[in-house]
Amino acid sequence: MALSEPPIEIALLIYPQVQLAAVYGLTDLFGFADQFARDRMASEQPCFRISHWNIEPAGTDLTRVYESIPGGQAVPNVVIIPPSLKVPPTACDFACLLTWLRGCHEQGSTLASVCAGAFILAETGLLAGRQATTHWTCATELAEQFPSINVDAGRILIDEGDIVTAGGIMAWTDLGLRLVDRLLGPAVMMDTAKFLLIDPPGREQRHYSAFSPPMNHGDTSILKTQRRLQTETVRELATTDMAAWAGLEVRTFLRRFQKATGLKPIEYWQHVRIERARHLLETTLEPVEKVAWDVGYEDAGSFRKVFIKITGLTPVEYRKRFGSFQLQAAS
Repeated sequence: MALSEPPIEIALLIYPQVQLAAVYGLTDLFGFADQFARDRMASEQPCFRISHWNIEPAGTDLTRVYESIPGGQAVPNVVIIPPSLKVPPTACDFACLLTWLRGCHEQGSTLASVCAGAFILAETGLLAGRQATTHWTCATELAEQFPSINVDAGRILIDEGDIVTAGGIMAWTDLGLRLVDRLLGPAVMMDTAKFLLIDPPGREQRHYSAFSPPMNHGDTSILKTQRRLQTETVRELATTDMAAWAGLEVRTFLRRFQKATGLKPIEYWQHVRIERARHLLETTLEPVEKVAWDVGYEDAGSFRKVFIKITGLTPVEYRKRFGSFQLQAAS
């Protein structure tokens, strides 16, 4: 960033039931990054202008209610929709926000959302045909409400240049560091991450997400199979077995199972067993081979491959990250 350039304005939206912790956390993160950048350039000129924009009580307009330095431009360079305490939020009661977001995007602003803030961004129509992420607990709802969006809840951050979406509630840290990296460079980003004790970008949401299959789809035959899978301990299980539990012909079972759950039956069975393995890795010191056997895998190598595919981590890495403090200290 040349010293003669005006500060880059990053706008944070304040809307009904917004998570203020994210608003203030991002304000601080960008403030520290600005200071680190100025230290590196030996300059007093600010690099960032951080602003807060509030929806007026009447819901007809947005007003800049805070700016870190005066003199903000009409259209911010970056607009961030923070997480919501209401899941999912809706912008239908304040259409001015959607109009404003579309206008900012048309004039070159980068738009970003965190967690359930993706629902507001989706209502603008700007995510249609794109990849996006949100909190893993509401990813299915986002995909159902906006079928034109390719929702990938396994990723904690999806950067498409002009639009960036971040996953879980605390993914505002990942978003903040990504924007610092993009706007001020990797050195300033690392300075900020180290100072705030935040992992630099590279995490994945699937490391954290639990398997929460839909149970309210209304297909009682498929539900019967799902419930049996939760308690089944056999090591070999064929699709024909599951179809028999449901009382359906195999082809009909396959079609209805995937429609109800979003997964093929064998994929679903893998998720169930890996979820059990997560619990054992978090709460015991059993060897990985024993964990594999306990959840139904005779071949520990096959277990590791499936575990990595679903969680993005090896079983050992998962235990190191998510095992209790006492277990980590003993290992």
